[in-house]
Order: sequence, then structure tokens, then C-alpha cells
Amino acid sequence: MLAKKKWTGSMRWRIVLIYFLLVFIALTIVSVFIVNQLEAYQLNSTRDNLTKTVNDTGMLTSFAEYDNLMEHQAEIQKSIDDGWDRSFREELSIVDKDLIVVASTIDNIIGQSAGRAGLEVGIITGALGGNKMEEKDGVITGNIPVKNLAYPIGEGDDVTGVVYIRADLDSIYDFLGQAKSIFVRAMVLALLVTVVLGFLIARSITVPINDVTEKAERMSQGDFSQEVSVKSDDEIGRLAEMFNLLREKLDFTLSEISNEKSKLETILKYMADGLIAIDLEGTIIHANPAALAMLNLRPEDVESKNYQEILGNKKNLELDTIKENCLQEGGQDIFDHGNSIFAIRYDRFKDEDDEDVGIIMIIQDITERQKLENMQTDFVANVSHELKTPLTTIKSYTETLLDGALEDAEISRNFLSIVDSEADRMNRLVKDLLQLSRIDHQQEKWHMKESNLISLLKLTVTKVEMTARQKQQHLNCLFDPESRVMVMIDKDRIEQVILNILSNSIKYTNEGGRIDIDVVEKDGLARIIVADNGIGMAESEIPRIFERFYRVDRARSRAMGGTGLGLAIAKQIVEEHGGTIEIESQEGKGTKAFISLPLAVRRGISNIE
Repeated sequence: MLAKKKWTGSMRWRIVLIYFLLVFIALTIVSVFIVNQLEAYQLNSTRDNLTKTVNDTGMLTSFAEYDNLMEHQAEIQKSIDDGWDRSFREELSIVDKDLIVVASTIDNIIGQSAGRAGLEVGIITGALGGNKMEEKDGVITGNIPVKNLAYPIGEGDDVTGVVYIRADLDSIYDFLGQAKSIFVRAMVLALLVTVVLGFLIARSITVPINDVTEKAERMSQGDFSQEVSVKSDDEIGRLAEMFNLLREKLDFTLSEISNEKSKLETILKYMADGLIAIDLEGTIIHANPAALAMLNLRPEDVESKNYQEILGNKKNLELDTIKENCLQEGGQDIFDHGNSIFAIRYDRFKDEDDEDVGIIMIIQDITERQKLENMQTDFVANVSHELKTPLTTIKSYTETLLDGALEDAEISRNFLSIVDSEADRMNRLVKDLLQLSRIDHQQEKWHMKESNLISLLKLTVTKVEMTARQKQQHLNCLFDPESRVMVMIDKDRIEQVILNILSNSIKYTNEGGRIDIDVVEKDGLARIIVADNGIGMAESEIPRIFERFYRVDRARSRAMGGTGLGLAIAKQIVEEHGGTIEIESQEGKGTKAFISLPLAVRRGISNIE
């Protein structure tokens, strides 16, 4: 979760604060304006009322008849006392042009100069100068606010004095103070209402925004099931609608990306070809399992490694060479790694801006294909050689006969005998090749039936017994001739296999040698064992003896009449029966052959041979 912000920094309280300040400023301006207007109104009203009172009493006109106010002091004082109520809060004084107080509602200042009496000399002088009225606000002893008014008695140069009035403004300022207090209380109440309303308004804005924020945070953590409630048609509602639309689009897009990523990962994981991706510096950024298996590596072995370290710094696969070939739509090559041979194809890949960001390498293990191609090449060469030798012999003897040797009956008979032998040899070779071809292409017809392997072995031993006897060899049958070992086989083909093994043992065992034949049953298999004490072979030769045309001793094998295809045919026949054939041998000590065939399912006793 995101860290909670302080309330002073939240949007809600900022909105409340803005509302508060706006209302506070507005109310302050209004309050100041109203109070100032009230103050001006009260002061103007006081001045106007006093002026009206002075005019209504007729003082200015009656006193203007006196040329010298001081000489008529008694009359003036009596007029003031009769015409001016002493209960008024205003003070009235008559000042002559010599600035002497002639008469006053305040007894103790009569006869004093205006300045000494505490009157505003400035406005008195102004009024004496002919101005209609002079006024000035001030403060007297006791911090009492007053308004000073001076009215000229007479006009122009005939001004003989001044009617001076001092009005107490204390009640007015008390009223203004109360008004200010009322405004302050109203402002406080208004601000409290503003805060509450501002909070509610701000909450109506921030709650949906907070909801969107919380849902967005959960989405950032991978939960795309969030949906914001749309509660209005305003901008906030539109924001919620757009958020929900964005969530749906994003969820759909991420789902598509995830599916594509899953597909790509599955393809890369299970593709038979190896894939290595490198950046422009040659550093490996990805290698799929097939590539790791081909190169016998672990994921940590290639992490942040340069590809040349992994492939073995092949000169034909240097980075500059690869980059140059990629400019011409990729390249391909062959390299060896360990005991395997690989074909590699590579090309550059780009980013969204069509800029080169790296190179993709596709690796194929062509070791078996290369071996097959080599075998095919060897096979063609061997077939050509095996056919060429008897053909050359036939051609040579035929030409000799045609050149005159045909007249000599004994020579002709010997030559024709050799030609016949070579023709038989060619026939055996072609026959073996045709059989291999039929087996390779699943065209060989198999006549499978349940047979007694012991009977088949006895028959086969009988067929080679004469050949062994000619070499004074002893065929030793270790199995019980009366026992029954039932297998599901094509008798002719298995007989061909056993004959081939026995013939090889006889062929490569010296005169007077011993050949043991036995059969054992174990783990659901019938195992034929043929062991001789012949010349044997080196252990390094054993893995190749089932290859077509392979001979341990080519010259000797060819002299003995072999085609080099017997064991290859025998292996394929046995494997077609679901069995195996294995050879163990030591040079100078003999050879042991093992032919394993599945036992037939026991369904009761029968006399099938």
C-alpha cells in the first residue's frame, strides 16, 4: 500500500482551506466596507443633523446682526441658553474674530481664547476666512472621540465670529464597535459553515478519486478485477468510466500479451532447434533448453556470457563477421562443439523503432545427419567397390577367353568357374542390398508364428555342421535338445540371423577351434549365446561392426567371400522382432554373440515347431 500522506497535504483539506480563505477574505472585505460605510454614514449624519439644528435655531442670522459680538455677550449667552438644550452631548461656543470665546454652554471657558479653551483653532480660522463650514475630527481628554464644526457668522468680509460646535462621537463608535463584533461573530459562524460545507464538497470530490487511486494501486500489484463505481455524470463520473474502460482494455491487452508470451515460451521451450539471442556486444540474453542441451550447458553457464566463449571462439562465427552477414539478410554456417556437429543460422532482430538490438541464432544438431550422409557416401563407395571387383574379374577372364584361351578346355573351365563364382558373389550382394532396402522401407513381409527356438537351433547347427567339420571345429550345443523355448518369430529370417552368426564364428575361428551354442530364458526373453575361441577383434572395433560394409579386416573378409552386410541385416531383423543383438570380443581370445528375442505369450502346450 502507498504511504498515507499527512492530512495537511491531502487534496480534501486543501480544498477546505481554499474555501475557508475565499470566504474569509470575502467576508473581511465586506465587513470592512460595511463598517467604513456605517462610520461615514454616522459621521455625515451627525454633521448634517448639527448643521440643520444650527440653521433651525437661526443663530447664524441673528448673531450676524451684531458688529461686535463681545459687546453683546449677555444677549448671545442668553440666546444660547434659551435655544440650546444643555442636555445635548454637543458643546456650543461663540468665538469672535479675535478668537475669544464670547459665549458657551461650558461656563468655565467663556472669555478665554479659543486655543486655551481647547478649541480647534484651525477650523475656527478657516471659518473666519469666509468658508461656509469647517470640520475636524479629534480626540479630547479621556480618549473621547469628537467632531468639531465651525460655522461663520456673517458672510465674506462681514464675518464677525464663529459658531463652534463639538459633538461627542463616543456613542457612534460604540455602535460601530458592536457592529464589528456582530460581523466578527457572523464571520466565525460563516467560516464554520464554510469548513463543514467545504469538507462535504471536498469529500464528494476526493472519495471517488481515492477510490480510483486505491483500485489503481491494486491493479499495479496485478489484480485487474477492480472496478470503480460510477455515481455521477460529472467529470469525476467520467473519470471513473474511463478508469473502468482502461481496466478492461488493459486486462484484455495483458491477457493477450500473457497468452502470446506463454505461446512463445512454450515454443522456445519445446522447439527441437536450439535458440540463442545475443545483444550487439555479443552477450547472451537468452538461450532455450534445446540450445543448453545441445551444448551441454546449464542456465548459469551462459548467464551474461559472450557467445564466443560458449561456442569456442570459432573464426567463422566472429561477431563482426556475423554482423556483416546480417546486413545481407542473415547467414549460416557449420561448427563443431565437443563430439557433435551443428548447423547455425542467424539474423538480426529489431525494436519498435526498427533499430537493431541483437542477433538471433538457430542451432541444429546435424551430427546424425552428417553421419548418415557419410554412411550414404561410404555405402555408395562400398557398393561401387563391391560390384566393381567381381565385374573387373569377370571382364578380365572373359576377355582372356575371347582372346584365345577358349580353345584350351581346362583353362576355359577354370576361368568360367571363376566367372560363375564372381557372378554368385554379385548376386549375394544384390540380394542383401535388396533385403536391406525392403527392411528400411518397411516393405519386408514377415511371417510371424509361434515356434520352438530349440528346434530351429538344432536345424541351423545341422546346416553348418559340415562346414565346421571341414575345419575340424567342434560345435558344442549346451542347451537341452528336448526342451521347448517358444518364441513368436519369422523362422526363415531368424534362421538367417543364426546362420550368419554361426558362419562368422566358423569363418573367424582357426582349425580345431570350439564353438559353444546355448539358450537361456530370463526376464521374458530367450537369449541365444554363440561363443567361439577364434581370432576375436579389438574392443574399439565392436561399435562399428553392425555398420553396412564395415569389415574389421577388409582384405581377409573379402577373401572369405563376405559382403559386409550380414551383421547389418541380422541386427535389423532381430530389432524388427523386438529383440537385440550384442557382440563381446577380445582380440586373440574369441567372440561371443548374444541374440535376445521376446518369449511367446504362454497359452498352453502346443506342438507348433
